[in-house]
Amino acid sequence: MATENTRRYDPLTAEVVELIGEVVARFHDDYDTAATAHSLTGAQARLLTLLTLEPLPMRKIAERLKCEPSNVTGIVDRLETRGLVERRPAPTDRRVKLAAVTPEGRQVARDLRDSLQFAHEPFAELSATERVLLRGLLRRMLGEGAGESEGGSGREGV
Repeated sequence: MATENTRRYDPLTAEVVELIGEVVARFHDDYDTAATAHSLTGAQARLLTLLTLEPLPMRKIAERLKCEPSNVTGIVDRLETRGLVERRPAPTDRRVKLAAVTPEGRQVARDLRDSLQFAHEPFAELSATERVLLRGLLRRMLGEGAGESEGGSGREGV
C-alpha cells in the first residue's frame, strides 16, 4: 500500500515542484533587479507593494513578510524618509500606528511592478483561457476559492 508521502513525490510531482521553485527564483531575481533600479532593496520593494493593498500595523507587516517586527520598523523608517510611506494612527485604536503608502509610494510601486520582465513575459505566451486555468489551479493549491469570474481577483496590485 502506497503511503501519502510516496504519492506526493512521484516523478511528475517532483518535476512540478522543481519548476515552481525555478519560477519563484526567477521572479525574486527579477523583483530584486527592478527594486535596485528604483533605488530600493528587495525588502523595501516588497513592503511598499504590500502597503498598496491596505495600510497595516508593523506586526501584520512582519507576519506577511515573515520577518521580525524590528526589521519592519527599519524598513518603514527608510521608506518614510524617502516620502514613500507614512505612519498614521489606526482609525479603530489611535494607539496603534499603521504604515500607509503615500501617493508617491503608490506610483513607485506601480512603476516597479510595470518594470518587471520575468513576471510579464511567461504570461504573454499563455492565452487568457490558460491564465484563468493557471490562476484557478494556483488558488486551489493555496486553499483559496477558485470560482471567481475571469474579470479579476482583487490582487492585480500585487
